[in-house]
Amino acid sequence: MRVLITIQHPAHVHFFRPIIEKFNRNGDDVRLLARGKDIVEDLLDSYELDYDLVAKKPTSMVSLLVNQLKYEYHIIQQARTFSPDLLLAIGEPSIAHAGTLVGGTSIVFTDTEHATLQNSITFPFADYVCTPETYTEDLGEKQLRYPGFHELSYLHPDEFSPDPTVLDKVGLDSDDTAVILRLVSWEAVHDIGNKGLDRVAKLVSDLEAQGVRVLITSEADLPSSVEHCRVNLPVHEMHDLMYYADLLLGESGTMAIESAVLGTPSIFVSSLSAGVLDEVEHEYQLCSQLPPDCAYDELLGVIEGLLDTPDDTWDARRKALLDDKIDVSEHVLELAGNLSKSRAN
Repeated sequence: MRVLITIQHPAHVHFFRPIIEKFNRNGDDVRLLARGKDIVEDLLDSYELDYDLVAKKPTSMVSLLVNQLKYEYHIIQQARTFSPDLLLAIGEPSIAHAGTLVGGTSIVFTDTEHATLQNSITFPFADYVCTPETYTEDLGEKQLRYPGFHELSYLHPDEFSPDPTVLDKVGLDSDDTAVILRLVSWEAVHDIGNKGLDRVAKLVSDLEAQGVRVLITSEADLPSSVEHCRVNLPVHEMHDLMYYADLLLGESGTMAIESAVLGTPSIFVSSLSAGVLDEVEHEYQLCSQLPPDCAYDELLGVIEGLLDTPDDTWDARRKALLDDKIDVSEHVLELAGNLSKSRAN
């Protein structure tokens, strides 16, 4: 089976890595195409995945449009020469368009309802759209729901084992109280007009005064007063750190869910939300969502409450989540095989 996969975001690398490895073990022919963004190339290289870079990161909204057109052209040309049986991507219009023009079964994965522009030019052309069960929109007959999250493709216990040596790399002792602070750039199309955390310097100062070790990972520039908190860690080791941390606080919905499925509570501060985040918050109580304009004392109170909660509470909640959910990489492999065969028949 020939499989064409596209990557546009670091989270896509994580999602597809175990899937690609399983395709390769089965003897399938995988071609991986990537768009340069943030740490995409670093991640692909660290996982030793073979790929072709078909577009660089755009530097403006105008260059984003030009870049998208060039990117789509290259994807379609690659599909013509490769003749894939399957075309896979996360929320990516080009792969759906290529499937329509070239043939093959296109499967698009998404968990992001608010990516309305991207979704509107993708879903009509995809053969199937795979979503978590709690995706809030009904996409019709082509929608395939599954009991899981994207993050359980690579962080399910069958796929991930934490490496405790990460503690030494960031200078943490096992009895330290550690909070990861994640800040994003707000440059994605679906981020426009939205915002997250404010008063970062004060927050770091107040937490450090309580003996908390704050570890910052940021796409944006930091105030000089908190630059000492920036984590210098290989990008593929961040999940190890998240597992051993006591809390993740930030503006990334993906990392909020990653942290939660690892059993580390998270706080997501954003004007955005999604069905998967609502489920993690209300069904499993592993995530707290707060609006950007929440009172500073409210945010500090939520942080202190989560840090005071016993570890066995988080272990029990994580177990409940994992008991309900599946290894998504295994599901994708089975789904891909079944849908490819049905298309052939």
